[in-house]
Amino acid sequence: MKEQIALEPAPFGDLPHGKTEDKTHEIAPDLAYQRLILANIVFWGRPGAEDRSWVLVDTGLPGLSGMIEHAAHQRFGEFSRPAAIVLTHGHFDHTGGLKHLARHWDVPIYVHELEMPYLNGRASYPPPDPHADGGLIARLSPFFPKGSMDVSAWLHPLPLNGTIPEMPGWIWLHTPGHSVGHISLWRESDRTLIVGDAFITTNQESAYAVAIQKPELHGPPTFLTTDWAAARDSVALLAAFQPELVICGHGRAMRGPEMRKALELLAMEFEQIAVPTRSAYLDEPALVADGSAYRDP
Repeated sequence: MKEQIALEPAPFGDLPHGKTEDKTHEIAPDLAYQRLILANIVFWGRPGAEDRSWVLVDTGLPGLSGMIEHAAHQRFGEFSRPAAIVLTHGHFDHTGGLKHLARHWDVPIYVHELEMPYLNGRASYPPPDPHADGGLIARLSPFFPKGSMDVSAWLHPLPLNGTIPEMPGWIWLHTPGHSVGHISLWRESDRTLIVGDAFITTNQESAYAVAIQKPELHGPPTFLTTDWAAARDSVALLAAFQPELVICGHGRAMRGPEMRKALELLAMEFEQIAVPTRSAYLDEPALVADGSAYRDP
């Protein structure tokens, strides 16, 4: 079994989690996240932001778009719509409400160009691996949605210069491994990272750990990660930024020197901590180069 890095709340800088009226966790004046059962969504923009003056990062599980709309209305105003939706990647637990929200708000969706085939109806993800050192959630992974989604009417590739439309002060970083077009978001001014599933702060393979949300630093969820060498390099890249604050797709947001120390350890000992002892993708990763990352829709 892979190891883990336990994060004790107080000394390891676990952020305060008093919920606001919109049931989000505000962690900076213009940054809040909301846990929707299994996955987090992120709101960028100050409370009360005008129409088209804020951005939604990821859209959670299927069937929860109403909760996102409610939180957005509470935070920004009943008639305030986002300027954009930015996706860290296209897995089902990060795009569940995407089509409804894009249509409802008539809002552009930005994603890495390598992730676009999963979102324009051209390809499906490689199958999950339920045997990758997993618990109950991993064993259930073959039943998760993995088919193609078509939101091409609103879909746009992220600019090649690293900027993020409608998010001044932020850049995107290509952090593949969990998926071929996975990205993370970085803001230099306060050293904040939004990392999607490049690494996470809960054991996503365990239903118990997901339920109690005890802070633990882990690599990407094993059962959906299809290139472990790329995943290792992505964690090393993110650790090199020496972030002050990280928001993951799963688990609590964390900040401070002990978080950085744990992230450095994860990068240095990635194989021992994060890589499963068995996985269908250890010897045969799903790659863009040979087309194995893309399946028929």
